[in-house]
Amino acid sequence: MEQYSNTKYFTKGMESEIVIQDENQQNWDPVVFELLQTKNTHMQKVFNDVRAVASTRSTVLLTGETGTGKGVTARLIHRLSPRCREQFVQLHCGAIPDTLIESELFGHEKGSFTGAIRKKAGKFETARGGTIFLDEIGTITPSAQIKLLQVLQDNMFQRIGGEENIHTDVRIIAATNIDLKQMCEEKLFRKDLYYRLNVFPIELPSLKDRKEDIPYFMTLFLKKLNIFHMKGINSIHPDVVEAFVEYEWPGNIRELENLMERAYILEESSILMPDNFPPDIFAGRPIVSIETRASDTDTDLTLAEVRQKGVESIERVYLETLLAKYRGKINITAQAAGISTRQLHKLMSKYNLSKEGFKESAATEPRTAPYLQ
Repeated sequence: MEQYSNTKYFTKGMESEIVIQDENQQNWDPVVFELLQTKNTHMQKVFNDVRAVASTRSTVLLTGETGTGKGVTARLIHRLSPRCREQFVQLHCGAIPDTLIESELFGHEKGSFTGAIRKKAGKFETARGGTIFLDEIGTITPSAQIKLLQVLQDNMFQRIGGEENIHTDVRIIAATNIDLKQMCEEKLFRKDLYYRLNVFPIELPSLKDRKEDIPYFMTLFLKKLNIFHMKGINSIHPDVVEAFVEYEWPGNIRELENLMERAYILEESSILMPDNFPPDIFAGRPIVSIETRASDTDTDLTLAEVRQKGVESIERVYLETLLAKYRGKINITAQAAGISTRQLHKLMSKYNLSKEGFKESAATEPRTAPYLQ
């Protein structure tokens, strides 16, 4: 079964392709690149939008739930832009006290307020020529909103306590997990600022809406954990995979990564087992305990035979999932799998699958394969 494409590409087959041209891309965590790969149609559109807007100077507003990858997407836009060799400056607005947010953004003059013992440059000065990423933009104070509006309108600002107009050349990317339009209606956020920020909106889907990517993320994070901790855990129990696909993921990708890391730390075998994950992940499923692990593996088989059996299980369940999702349509299913229709027919014959059996219902909860290797 063909997997996702090489890390420098985000998509393959019917999906759009984006290549990072920055010579300094080796400074990126390779897992960041791999996180940007997808088989989800919504995310494919996101990457098409990213590619289209990156080369411009337009302001971008990223929306989506916490943990959906807004920060990674902002960095991607910067990396694909003509500003890629300049600074990428990030500020989590919600983590800065209201009394300090303007100083962080615009800087201050010495003596402008209690504790201002020296002149300080703000983020808009340090990001000059590059990109500034304002995360949780909906949390900034009304006063900071006015100053930010001035930057967007006139490309200039003043430090706190200063009178000099400082010109700035920055690309602004803002992000929020709340509805700014609703905040405008409630007079909690300036409408004129909202319209200035909302030049090119990009909405990131929640993880529960891109479940076809979950098995891939699981193997990706397992790979990352093995690199950093070197425990040699090489597979994931099928009950964990199935439970992860069915789980709603309120914390999105970040929650998935955290759960994988916790289980990895606790695991003492070569397989991530269900008993090292929170019980609520399994929603009533029986949890496989340490005592039942011995029955999970057929020791009469050679290691090569066990691996082959695992690969075949992955292929079969994966194909069943796609065929159900696309109602047995061969061309679309083959494109989604990144293989030819001939290869798909061959695999369907191997696993005794018929397209007629998938025409009546589309799978809303994709099944996944046992023992992701």
